This record gives sequence, C-alpha cells and structure tokens, in this order.
Amino acid sequence: MSVAEAPAPLTEEQIEAALQEVPGWRRTGDEITRTYGIRYHGGVALIVHVADVERLISHHADIDLRWGKVRFAITTHDAENKLTEADFDLARRIDAIAQAHMAEPLDD
Repeated sequence: MSVAEAPAPLTEEQIEAALQEVPGWRRTGDEITRTYGIRYHGGVALIVHVADVERLISHHADIDLRWGKVRFAITTHDAENKLTEADFDLARRIDAIAQAHMAEPLDD
C-alpha cells in the first residue's frame, strides 16, 4: 500500500487567480474565510450539510457557529497548513450549499 502524497501548495500567483473564482472569500494568511448570516438552527443544518460533503471529499473547513452567523476557514492541513486547489474547491461547494440554505453572505 502506498502512502498518498500531500497536496501541493499553490503559488502566490495561483492563489490570487483562485481567489478571483470565489468572490466573497477572503485570504487571511494561509487560509481563506467567509461568513454567512443565518438563523442559529439554520446554521446547524448548514453545517451538517457541509460536513456531509466534506466527509465525501476528505477535506474539512474549520467552522465557527455563532448566534446568527457561521464562519468557515479553509486551509490544507496535509500541506502544512498552506492553500491548495482543494481549499478553493471546498469554498465553491460551501457557497452552493449556503445558497441552498438561503444563508446571506456577510462581510467579515
């Protein structure tokens, strides 16, 4: 059995290009973040939906649930906490799920 290689971190140029493809996501160091406004119990349902998808793709965000909002922060832990294409793929998936739950994007 071979050990899977860690995903390759993106270059600064690749990160800038990828950020253009996920409007509303902000870079903070070596992670990308986005916050959505949603009622508390709706936020719980949103998180469960995101967690189901994360399990399927084996990539996970750090999630912070507060009264009236949910914040997602994504980095690739297997790539020494650097940004990879998997992070931007997850961001696009979270955006679609948040839209389905009628969550409102908020400025951080």
